[in-house]
Amino acid sequence: MNDTEFRIRVESDITSIPRDIWDSCAGSGLDRESGNSVSHLNINGNSCVSGLRDDSAESESGLSYNPFTSHDFLSALEESGSATMATGWMPQHLVLEDAEAGVLGVCPAYLKSHSRGEYVFDQGWAEAYERAGGRYYPKLQVAVPFTPATGPRLLVRPGYDASAVRGALAQGLVSLARMRKASSVHATFLATEDAEALEAEDFLPRTDQQFHWRNEGYGSYEEFLGALASRKRKALRRERREAMESGIEIRWLSGSDLTEEVWDAFFDFYMETGSRKWGRPYLTRRFYSLVGERMADRILLVMARRAGRWIAGAINFIGPDTLYGRHWGAVEHHPFLHFEVCYHQAIDFAIARGLKTVEAGAQGEHKLARGYLPVTTRSAHWIADPGLRRAVASYLERERAYVADANTELSALGPFRHVSDEP
Repeated sequence: MNDTEFRIRVESDITSIPRDIWDSCAGSGLDRESGNSVSHLNINGNSCVSGLRDDSAESESGLSYNPFTSHDFLSALEESGSATMATGWMPQHLVLEDAEAGVLGVCPAYLKSHSRGEYVFDQGWAEAYERAGGRYYPKLQVAVPFTPATGPRLLVRPGYDASAVRGALAQGLVSLARMRKASSVHATFLATEDAEALEAEDFLPRTDQQFHWRNEGYGSYEEFLGALASRKRKALRRERREAMESGIEIRWLSGSDLTEEVWDAFFDFYMETGSRKWGRPYLTRRFYSLVGERMADRILLVMARRAGRWIAGAINFIGPDTLYGRHWGAVEHHPFLHFEVCYHQAIDFAIARGLKTVEAGAQGEHKLARGYLPVTTRSAHWIADPGLRRAVASYLERERAYVADANTELSALGPFRHVSDEP
């Protein structure tokens, strides 16, 4: 392979990157050329990016629309004041280019002054390092802020060698971290291809656990219940029935249903529940208006009404084959309403739409009894200080073994019928 020179520019505002260019890499839009010229960071590469053009590479890139890496979602976070330098999320998005082809790939990245809103926890590493005299912050975070959903992070424009572009972006992250004097780079909720590309560049692998529901071609919720053990079926039927007592009704809202009045009600739920759960909710009211304008047909609000007013709701984002549950809130609390709004209704919607998966967010072994089974999530971590790296590597080795054992054990405890069970 011949050596080549490429350029990675760093953007502190995603709106500086044209929407069609970003989305062509993210799998969310058309591939169009752009002649924009802005300040940039030069990083000299070698053979890892030579021969980038590959007319058969589009399928290898594995592109599929992910609502959270779309320009619409990420720009709403920034423009609403939710993910900005003022909130400790300074955008440092990477754009990989070469002189002939233009943009080859992009990567959402943030320089962070804390570890909140990530759902992959490293506060213990920070405390230990700072007790030893080090400075953990700033760090570089490759993520969708406040969103524990697996998806692509090293975004590749179709028609180019995806593995080579991912490798170049991974190298660029390390170079940017050194330039910004960051202690580390953390890439979270990674697609498999991205995890492998980062590990090839000396990132440490990390695993964690979530609970996802899989659609095995069910024609109805009752058909899904038929796959469960008898005792579990009865428990869920009773749970759903009791959740709807007190005159509660459930509505699915999407598209033009998402009025400002509805967002006002949902934001009240978010603030009420988020203030108790996190102390300070992350998202601003304007964020919901912006995603409502830009992504209305990709959003499902499951809203509960009683006595003529909205009392609870959950926000979901709709992918090509996955429903992503994000967060919920309530101003009235009723037995089992949380499970109905967040989990059972999501299954109903996925069956109705023929979606393959429901991702119900971070943590939560209580999801197991409702048909959500454990899956492994992946992240990757580059650490500059050799001593801290050794300590973290040792910890992660033990943690990976624990996560694997826990997934095996919890999978065996799922509610589904075994061959020996009664029908």
